[in-house]
Amino acid sequence: MKDIKEIFESYLKLVENQITFIGRVRSHRQSKVVSFLVLNDGTTINDIQVVYKNDIENYDLVSQGRVSSIFEVTGNLILTSGKPQPFEIQATKINLLDQSIEEYPLQKKEHSQEFLREIAHLRARTKTFQAIFKIRSSAAFAIHKFFQEKNFVYVNSPIITENDAEGAGEAFVVTTRTDGKYSQDFFGKKAALTVSGQLNAEAYAQAFKNVYTFGPTFRAENSYTSKHAAEFWMIEPEMAFVDLSINLEVIEELIKYIVNYLFDNNIDELKFCNDNLEAGLIEKLNILRNSNFAVNSYEQVIEILKDAVKNGYVFEENNIEFGLDLGTEHERYICEVVNKKPTFVTNYPKEIKAFYMKQNSDNRTVAAADLLVPGIGELVGGSQREDNYEKLIKRSEEMGMNPKDLWWYNDLRKYGYYKSSGFGLGFERLIMYVTGASNIRDVIPFPRTPKNLFF
Repeated sequence: MKDIKEIFESYLKLVENQITFIGRVRSHRQSKVVSFLVLNDGTTINDIQVVYKNDIENYDLVSQGRVSSIFEVTGNLILTSGKPQPFEIQATKINLLDQSIEEYPLQKKEHSQEFLREIAHLRARTKTFQAIFKIRSSAAFAIHKFFQEKNFVYVNSPIITENDAEGAGEAFVVTTRTDGKYSQDFFGKKAALTVSGQLNAEAYAQAFKNVYTFGPTFRAENSYTSKHAAEFWMIEPEMAFVDLSINLEVIEELIKYIVNYLFDNNIDELKFCNDNLEAGLIEKLNILRNSNFAVNSYEQVIEILKDAVKNGYVFEENNIEFGLDLGTEHERYICEVVNKKPTFVTNYPKEIKAFYMKQNSDNRTVAAADLLVPGIGELVGGSQREDNYEKLIKRSEEMGMNPKDLWWYNDLRKYGYYKSSGFGLGFERLIMYVTGASNIRDVIPFPRTPKNLFF
């Protein structure tokens, strides 16, 4: 018994050989003399075509096989030069292992993405979602491989936490009570689902130098945009004794490593996405992996945007001044129109960034950086962390946070801190970028969004 992926990888050695495999029906075309089954078993995006004649055993039963039914096929592998597929199987024996019902919703026709989201338990059987989730799986492995090869320690940060790392107040409350009396709750205090593993990673970086988290995070953000979900995965490395410049080097190296890994291991899926999700995807990814990322300071970006407005370029937000929280339209203009490649923007105003970012000597910017990529805008956000205890306390108070709630995090600065830097990479945004998928709901197996808790 062979997987279909195995057959494709070694089909030249299997010519005229008899092989057996199991597959699910993608399509079934019949005629009086010769009929065709197109099967897939999920091990590869490539389908295998089976040819059978009306004299085959159990013909009446086999001929009734519907889309999504399961067949076991035994037959001879024959090369088919000049046809779309390199080979086909001429069946000598076919067993119908399980018959799907006629009302199976994924028939051989076009389905809208909205409809497919309603049947998320079945949509992974389509070629589009097989390609996306194969790429997602490989990208996850590549991330672990990258950090393990660099001697980073993988840290599992808590899912249930007492703090909101970003100070944005968009956390899901975890409780066993309905009366809001958190002092009598399971943990004896208010608890929430994590919005970030960064603060915990910082603690472990002081023990292991280089660490990373890779796990689910949650935001109770009532947003219906194509880039927001309530549950998503984050990669958050943290490096002790490192400043922002080294941070940028690691970000660039990681992104290129992931893309190169996909080219080496998932080229069929990338080509499918290029042909069906985003024309020019392969070219876009080649530019990324073969170029040096650009670097602009926030102030440089503001001046570039001002000049663009003066020259007649129209943004939805045309009031370009220092302190502007760059929108996706501004970010894409910088990396698509100006630099035409991935771009780091550094040294943002402290008022629009998190409390833990290191304040620069100008007292108005922080040592932060975002990586902007064509087609999507911000992909990665990172910073050097504030190492001065007094500045950290003052900044958290300015942002309306109670320093006592993060006593353990603040105390790290008292026990030999020096420097620390890290970043957060939204895994789903990365998958959107490398597949060309336009909606985050299509790169998460079972997406969680406002008013949507199916499956």
